[in-house]
Amino acid sequence: MNNSNTGVILFAHGSRDPLWRLPIDAVALQMHQQWPQLPVRCAFLELTTPALPEVVEQMVMQGMDHLRIVPMFLGVGRHAREDLPQLVADLRQAYPQVQFELTASIGEHPAMTRLMAEIAAGTQT
Repeated sequence: MNNSNTGVILFAHGSRDPLWRLPIDAVALQMHQQWPQLPVRCAFLELTTPALPEVVEQMVMQGMDHLRIVPMFLGVGRHAREDLPQLVADLRQAYPQVQFELTASIGEHPAMTRLMAEIAAGTQT
């Protein structure tokens, strides 16, 4: 973690089905358990709350000046390529004092690819 003023936002699409968000919430819970000093929040593009601007506002009000936004997308579609970068550009304008770090989508990470392959092969428990 970069510093004590760093927060992580797990960003996902959202769904009308309230159960859809459970895996994203589970990642946040795992992070809270593993790194209790690291503020972690979930934010959603649509159909689920809270929205990204709302979460950013809350975290800035809590003193965060470095926000790492992690797109929780397996594939890199229009939301990851266009919608999210535009949202982050708008947030950079609204909060020039905050460093926004937009990571690659989680599905693009080599560790995720390896883990999914292990799960599919039945070698990961």
